[in-house]
Amino acid sequence: MRRLPIWLAAMLALATATQAENVLRLGLREDPDLLDPTLGSSYVGRVVYAGMCDKLFDIDDNLGIVPQLAVGYEYPDATHLVIHLRPNVTFHDGEPFNAEAVKMKVMRDLTAKGSLRAGDINSVQSVEIADPLTVTLVLKQPNAALLAQLTDRAGIMISPKAVAENGDRFGLHPVCAGPFAFDQRVAQDRIVLTRFPAYWNAANIHLDRVVYLPIPNSTVRLANLQAGSLDLVEYIVPSDVPIAQRDPKLQVVAGDAMGYQGITVNIAHGPASNTVLGHSALVRQALELSIDRQAVVQVVYNGMYTPVAQANAPASPFHVPSVQPPQRDVAKAKALLQQVGAALPVPVVLTIPNNPDLLQVGEVIQSMAKEAGFDIRIKAMEFASSLQAARNGEFEAYLIFFSGRADADGNMYPFLFSGGEANWGRYSNPLVDRLINEARIPTEPAARRDVYGELWKQVQQDLPIIYLWTFKNIVVMKRNITGFTLVPDGLIRFTGVKYSQ
Repeated sequence: MRRLPIWLAAMLALATATQAENVLRLGLREDPDLLDPTLGSSYVGRVVYAGMCDKLFDIDDNLGIVPQLAVGYEYPDATHLVIHLRPNVTFHDGEPFNAEAVKMKVMRDLTAKGSLRAGDINSVQSVEIADPLTVTLVLKQPNAALLAQLTDRAGIMISPKAVAENGDRFGLHPVCAGPFAFDQRVAQDRIVLTRFPAYWNAANIHLDRVVYLPIPNSTVRLANLQAGSLDLVEYIVPSDVPIAQRDPKLQVVAGDAMGYQGITVNIAHGPASNTVLGHSALVRQALELSIDRQAVVQVVYNGMYTPVAQANAPASPFHVPSVQPPQRDVAKAKALLQQVGAALPVPVVLTIPNNPDLLQVGEVIQSMAKEAGFDIRIKAMEFASSLQAARNGEFEAYLIFFSGRADADGNMYPFLFSGGEANWGRYSNPLVDRLINEARIPTEPAARRDVYGELWKQVQQDLPIIYLWTFKNIVVMKRNITGFTLVPDGLIRFTGVKYSQ
């Protein structure tokens, strides 16, 4: 009888044992940054939080807001949000979840040094506790986006005891109230979560352990899935979809996402902003005109993505249909560079996370922009390191994707508002600030969309971010995994997920 190679036999034995133990090994596109919902900013960090940290509210597959650690809410008036909390919930360290814990987290998000959530909830003036299961957020002014912010990291609840003991080192051993508790992390290698027996919805959690494995290369992630050393990958690029679809052992689940790919320009953040691109909106307009978005999407992503010129995807109720990306126009781009008297070629250092598809995007843009008079040099970096460099202003231009939020405010305020937590290029325009705040007041999407229409007219002139395209969530998993629901935010939720017999 022919024997299997030792390495293959070992891999198959591990895969069989892992499934028997009810462990799911999940391939991530990158290694997350700090696992602290107040201080962290990476999308893949949110993927891990989805297994580890429940929020006050969540979103469903239709973008509806649904209770999670809350059981309900009401607005007695426009500046008071009353939240009713789920009883008998404990954090992973045994501490009770209650109104005091909510107040601690809200105040931490508002006041902690380096908080990336302050802008999400800066309309909150104070937090009032009526009883252990009722808390009121008192607002400085109405904010129609606030409830949606509580479906993301601002709504993640963490143990007050763990925060008191660990402070800004909380992210090294996070303690939440989700279905799985943090077990261990090895940087660039794995994050391990173990089932929390006292979880409030434990009857619908069927896995014992989840292991997150960062693998930046989409094709390698898929190969690991096919070989049996992974059970699910949270994303593959479109060019790998046909391979996955042909594999009878796999299933592909795809749907429209809420986010965008874009180029953030350093306009006023430190010495790296002292460039022609950073100083001149006309030069940024010329760079945009040098790019054929549809051609890049066709070459790199098999035409599956949709070119955009705004932060809100076409499926969003806040998308402004009249705001469309310009057609590529090399002659006009050259004329703009001549108008500002730019010395040619215009040098641009473009920082790119070292994912193969993004590097290919960078190379295509590099070639296109060269025809218009730009000399783009690609600077590839490990993802978390590139985020840190962006926060420090150590970039000229940064090709980065944003996963998107159900409410438009979350797609815009952090990146475009003066002093916004993710406004890495330090863009500032008083009109844009005023319109972002103005759009928080109406409750009807149509009224808010009208305000955003005015906002995009100005942003298209300034171009602090060159929006490129919106993408699709493409999850691939073993065929014997059931109960998975794809939500437009792309996060991997484990309620109801299990291996079929």
